[in-house]
Amino acid sequence: MAEHAGEPESVVESVMEKITEKFHGSDSSSSDSDDDKDKTSTFSSAKAKIYRLFGRETPVHKCLGGGKPADVFLWRDKKATAGVLAVATAVWVLFELLEYHLLSLVCHILIVALAIIFLWSNASTFINKSPPKIPEVGLPEDIVLAVASALRTEINSALAALREVASGRDLKKFLAAIAGLWVLSVVGGCCNFLTLFYISFVLLHTVPVLYEKYEDRVDSFAEMAEAEIKKQYAVFNVKVLSKIPRGPLKDKKFL
Repeated sequence: MAEHAGEPESVVESVMEKITEKFHGSDSSSSDSDDDKDKTSTFSSAKAKIYRLFGRETPVHKCLGGGKPADVFLWRDKKATAGVLAVATAVWVLFELLEYHLLSLVCHILIVALAIIFLWSNASTFINKSPPKIPEVGLPEDIVLAVASALRTEINSALAALREVASGRDLKKFLAAIAGLWVLSVVGGCCNFLTLFYISFVLLHTVPVLYEKYEDRVDSFAEMAEAEIKKQYAVFNVKVLSKIPRGPLKDKKFL
């Protein structure tokens, strides 16, 4: 009887031990998950504090718009990038070094194309072959309207930016605009528009890929440079800009 009385007690004790183990296991798992969440949040906050050039928060590929254009700019599609640069270089050599004119080139290409198609169309009756099928080429109206709308938006934005700079509200923007225009005038005096466009085109296909490769070094250097520029600007502001008398500014409406 004593043995049978002791069996229920041992069963109750074993059940209580299992319940206690389950509670301890759930507490430990929850604490582990909390630790993981804390580590993840700490890592994400530390990652967010990393300085990136121009304050970007997305990869370079997404900043360039993604898709095939970004692949070309970042040399993901090496054949396409090499082909684009080869065509641009050929155009620059043709017009800049060989001093060929655009109107002459277009006329010569049209003369050759029209002569080939005309002779092919007339010779097809003698050689018993079908004449060439000349496709009907035209500009779609929606594409033209979309390009015109985008161009209008960009021009209006540029005019609004110039008006904001000229209004005298932000001296920092005014000095930056003057410095940028002066640098652009110096560069324009050294080379013509075609050479400037070609240099910009080559830089567009080389600078992003180099930046992506040495991203951490460039961002670190840019952070130090930005801090130094802000320091020098603060000194210049205290010694020069703050001493310039300014009158009250009023908004003017331009018709």
